[in-house]
Amino acid sequence: MRLDEEFRDVSEALKGSKNRSRFDLKPQWATRRRDVRRAMLDYAPQIVHFSGHGAGEPGLLIENELGQAELLTSDALIGLFEDADQVECVLLNACYSEVQAKAIAQHVPYVIGMNQEVGDKAALEFAVGFYDALGAGLSIERAYKEGCKGIRMAGIPEYLTPVLEHKTGKPEGEVQEKSSLSPPECSTEFHEETLLESSVVSPLSKAAVGELEETGGQVPLDSPFYTERPPAESRCYGAIVKPGALIRVKAPRQMGKSSLTIRVFDHASKQGCRAVWLQLQQAGEEPFSSLDAFLRWLCRRVTAKLRLQDKVVEYWQSVSASTDKCTDYFELYLLEEINAPLVLCLDEVDEVFKHPQVAGDFFGLLRSWHEEAKINPVWCNLRLVITHSEEVYIPLNINQSPFNVGVPIELPPLNRAQLNDLVQRHGLAWTEAELDSLMAMVGGQPYLARVALQQIASGALALAQFLQVAPTQAGMFAAHLKRHLGNLQERQLNTAMKQVVASDHPVQLPIAQASKLANMGLVRFEGNEVVPLCNLYRNYFQDVLGGSR
Repeated sequence: MRLDEEFRDVSEALKGSKNRSRFDLKPQWATRRRDVRRAMLDYAPQIVHFSGHGAGEPGLLIENELGQAELLTSDALIGLFEDADQVECVLLNACYSEVQAKAIAQHVPYVIGMNQEVGDKAALEFAVGFYDALGAGLSIERAYKEGCKGIRMAGIPEYLTPVLEHKTGKPEGEVQEKSSLSPPECSTEFHEETLLESSVVSPLSKAAVGELEETGGQVPLDSPFYTERPPAESRCYGAIVKPGALIRVKAPRQMGKSSLTIRVFDHASKQGCRAVWLQLQQAGEEPFSSLDAFLRWLCRRVTAKLRLQDKVVEYWQSVSASTDKCTDYFELYLLEEINAPLVLCLDEVDEVFKHPQVAGDFFGLLRSWHEEAKINPVWCNLRLVITHSEEVYIPLNINQSPFNVGVPIELPPLNRAQLNDLVQRHGLAWTEAELDSLMAMVGGQPYLARVALQQIASGALALAQFLQVAPTQAGMFAAHLKRHLGNLQERQLNTAMKQVVASDHPVQLPIAQASKLANMGLVRFEGNEVVPLCNLYRNYFQDVLGGSR
């Protein structure tokens, strides 16, 4: 193995970085169990890097006192790290080490392992890319991606081999700040390993010094401001790795569907999947002119995203129905060519609902693909993620609808505890009354909450000022509110919304009207009745619709 070359290149990556003073590299060669235990005590490392051989489930190979190979099991590794609170990351640069990575991740925030055999060159390129990124001051998650990118740019087809595991219950992107390096009590050992010591900045301290994100759109993968809403994430992560999976994510606009979906994609890619995201709202009108045009567009867009040769014309020469041509294109070409699970996200399929000449047959096609996975191994490799805001009002045969199978996910607003966590991540120390006032104004709507906190944490305005101007045309939500007003007028729901905001009590509306307002994110149900989602909507629409009390 080229361990000396790996050590040299990692050392050069760190020494040449702008943050070189923050790293101290401590090599341990031909390591035995007692050697590693002592090194953990002596150095109290924040990053532990293992380079050597892995044997999968049995464990990692190390040396014993006679210089012979022996296995270090997952249970032994848990013992090594269960009290090592200062360790931020463990990198297992060894074949088949994913099982050990999952075990260590019970106690360490970030653990990287390999899900199959990894060649020396790929292992070397990953290590260099990883430490180049750390040396540049990037997060561990970004460094992991740079390591994978390094393998890919070297032309090595093993860039999906490294997998990143997170500590159980730890939100993605969270990095703990270390104020001390007190030696932990450790036991057990490793093999050829590198120990590094570095300083890490927490999301809270970043926000406190003003490094806040722009709001709107997807919350980035490495963002410290993404707030999980259990059990949505865990259900999606568990479902997407299963053969023939179908996940249906339903929530109003700006409620976090896209932010959740990119995390599902990231999780799937770490398990060796290819991922394609199609935003149907950006397709334009031409693809929806007919079912044949839409299915051609679908095949071409997926082909382009996978960077494969376009063979749509070849497959469309058949006299078969358009749905059969599309099925053959996926089964006989795309799924066979990539030889890996394909995660296909169809974002905002509400757009398809508007085109009945396409919708019925297309959704029936998706259902048939999902059912085919139960009997055809090729279709096991297709995993579907469908996101939408509206209820499915178009008539669909119950046996041909994808909306009554798979895993349904509905994203609720943030609850009070989740909103409080987001407040703290923005570096704000609020009283209970201040938190309650924000909760009443934005109702836990993630987009509204993040915009409000970004403005307040940046010093642009105080909480009291925000509460005063937010529901007005002079506030930061003016465009958001006007969009909702336009949608109410287009759907002839003005009167229904006026009735809701004018009452101090829950209002009973015809179920179709109540459901449409809820799908827009303007109201929430209390039993069979509805109330405004938040004071922002109540106050604004009382003013513009003339519904003041």
